[in-house]
Amino acid sequence: MTITGLSSVEAAERLATFGPNRAPRPKPPSLLSRVGGQLRDPMILLLIGALVVVAALGDVADAIIIAAVIVLNTAIGVVQEVRAANAIASLERLSAPHATVLRDGEPVRVDSADLVPGDVVRLEAGDVVPADGSLLEAAALQVDEAAMTGESVPVARGVDEPLLSGTVVTRGRGLAEVTSTGADSALGRIATAIASAGIRPTPLQQRLSTLSRQLVALTLALAALVFVLGLLRGEDAAEMVVLAVSLAVAAIPESLPAVVSVALALGAYRMARRSALVRWLPAVETLGSVTVLASDKTGTLTEGRMVVQQLWTPTGASRVTGHGYDVAGEVVGDDEPESLALLLRDVVLCNDARLTTAEDGEWGIVGDPMEAALLIAAAKHDADLLRLGSLWSRMDEVPFDATLQRMITVHHRDGAWLTICKGAPEVVLDLLADTDVGQRARAAAEEFAGRGFRVLAVADAAPASQPARSELDDGLVLRGLVAISDPPRADAADVVRACADAGIRTVLITGDHPATARAIADELGIRSATPEVADGDMVKRGEHVAAVEEIGVYARTHPEQKVDIVAAWQDRGEVVAMTGDGVNDAPALRRADIGVAMGERGTEVARQAADLVLADDNLRTVVVAVGEGRRIYANIRMFLRYALAGGLAEVVVILLGPFLGLPVPLGPGQILWINMLTHGVPGVAFGGEPLDPQAMRRPSPPPQESVLGQGLFGQILLAGALISVVSLAAGLLAPEARVQTWVFVTLGLAQLGVGLAIRAPRAGVSWRGRGLEAAVALAAVLQVLAVTWSPLRSLLGTDTLSWPDAATVLLLSVVPGAVLATQRHRHSRRRLAPTSLASGGSA
Repeated sequence: MTITGLSSVEAAERLATFGPNRAPRPKPPSLLSRVGGQLRDPMILLLIGALVVVAALGDVADAIIIAAVIVLNTAIGVVQEVRAANAIASLERLSAPHATVLRDGEPVRVDSADLVPGDVVRLEAGDVVPADGSLLEAAALQVDEAAMTGESVPVARGVDEPLLSGTVVTRGRGLAEVTSTGADSALGRIATAIASAGIRPTPLQQRLSTLSRQLVALTLALAALVFVLGLLRGEDAAEMVVLAVSLAVAAIPESLPAVVSVALALGAYRMARRSALVRWLPAVETLGSVTVLASDKTGTLTEGRMVVQQLWTPTGASRVTGHGYDVAGEVVGDDEPESLALLLRDVVLCNDARLTTAEDGEWGIVGDPMEAALLIAAAKHDADLLRLGSLWSRMDEVPFDATLQRMITVHHRDGAWLTICKGAPEVVLDLLADTDVGQRARAAAEEFAGRGFRVLAVADAAPASQPARSELDDGLVLRGLVAISDPPRADAADVVRACADAGIRTVLITGDHPATARAIADELGIRSATPEVADGDMVKRGEHVAAVEEIGVYARTHPEQKVDIVAAWQDRGEVVAMTGDGVNDAPALRRADIGVAMGERGTEVARQAADLVLADDNLRTVVVAVGEGRRIYANIRMFLRYALAGGLAEVVVILLGPFLGLPVPLGPGQILWINMLTHGVPGVAFGGEPLDPQAMRRPSPPPQESVLGQGLFGQILLAGALISVVSLAAGLLAPEARVQTWVFVTLGLAQLGVGLAIRAPRAGVSWRGRGLEAAVALAAVLQVLAVTWSPLRSLLGTDTLSWPDAATVLLLSVVPGAVLATQRHRHSRRRLAPTSLASGGSA
């Protein structure tokens, strides 16, 4: 019976009836709940406490400023939370899984969300079952149901047996009729039960949360100290309460959560624009710490467009001309015609791919690229060979898998039986009865592999009747070898060099022959002492792990060995990114710190196991993604340097001012105004700063290092000290009646100047990426308005400045930024200057 599936009209009607095949998702929080979440933040609670205190004391001006700070920070937090949620939702839509279904009798690829009951889905090894269904056809089908049932090993499934959504096809192929979708499916019912689960904060957010709690404790202690010292000086207790609370709030970078949200959301958005789809937001920040890139070969470092170039039979050898999937080409050589015909017959029949003819003169392929390359080679010799599949009926099969390393099919035609076996030469040649032919074939296979070819051996047998499963290997006669090339991508060597420049070591892990792996590695410049690992013992955790440092190429690896390789590098303290596209790559993708799956050629199970999906299958995108990760981490550190330096300066000025003979240097409202301007829009703008090119020319810091490490704490102390010195100097130079105004203007503008001095370097005069400059300019205008516009002067208790006074204050304000910019310029020149042996260095 021919299975045609639903028509397009029927599918559309059922989609309208049953709804999309999508697991239930938690209801997004309302605007009110988002606002409530922001107001529950400890730093905002401090602001609310300050508002209550000053309102109770009747200080209307300070109450207005504190309320403005609360509204501004809450608004920024809510807006960035919504933007991050929208970015994640759009990325989920871009990386939505797909399924191959029969519609109007033809296989088409559709979003899994468009599946409906009654659809017929085609499943192959590596596919995730997209909906509950019942098998209509099955060929050696096995399914991993561990995610749904806890079954530790794959289970076989046959005709009329059920399949559960979310399970993974590990072997074979089949057709299944969809019975339940969406919330009615097994996966949907589980999703319903966990729909209310919250989102786990990222590791970086957890570290920053700890830092924030420490800062809260420290600043509250300092506020208490300010309060006590004020009372000892005879200041009014009520005023000192307001000042102390305001100082505590001002010293804390309450914009930090918004900066992190901006950095992560913008990073994910920029990655998506470069075809890197983030499936898990913490991956954005982790990418910046990658030190080892473990890469699959086929389709990642190579083009993934397999081309047959050489054929070998026991009677001779032939060369296949042409490039890629172009129809132009022929088979030329000295093989006997009959031997060549038998070899090409076998590669056509023992094959699950099919070709489609395009108008531009190239064949389109459906199925595995390597199997499609075999069909193209046969068609170049004789296009009629492609019709053999309709003449010989396939009666049985053992699909290829990574353990068997071979595929066997059984065919029947007009009373004749034919068993065909194709696979790795070291496996197939061991099954031959003719050892002499086997030895000759081994030598030819080694020669092909040494030239970088992937080699397949093809053998067949003609039993008198349909063979039993245990007899499929009996009586095999070698028909020949097929040498297939998968040339490196044009930019693969550049990617390896770019990774090396960034302190990332590239490691090649492949199932190919060691000689093939060595040839590709040498061409790409991948460093290795030996290209071969015979088994997984060398890289098992805890056993001979030191050997890992000497190995850059791993060949003939099995899935469990890939996991051991990744784990061994991790055990040495490395942060590992693993790329892959097949079902056998999924365990290693899950084990790696960052799993990177190919989006076009990758299997669904690989995409589901990965943290990052490359929609364009381009490994260069990984380098871009690493840059985004480093950019995010650098921007957060840049904001901490800016915000903590300003908070430190405010505390120092308040504490030391009275000991230098100054009155209270700043009022509560003035402190909160500076805090609102400097930590508001300018602070959040740090999250969008461009990448410093130098960040991709040095190794990333160890993941266990503190966010304030690598000298950042010292930089905060230096910047805070500079701002404190010029602010106190302004107070000492100011007329007694205008001390607060001079300190207020100097402290605010000096912080903004520091922000400009430490921003990420950029070239040219383009306005793109100039958000920080624009935010600083806006804040500077508002700071000047605070001493020139009467309503703000009344609110903040400031006075106007004469032109000479304004010039003095401005000169003092630019000193910290100028000092830091000069120091940075000198450091950059020293870093870029070549080392001179003649100047005292030693060779």
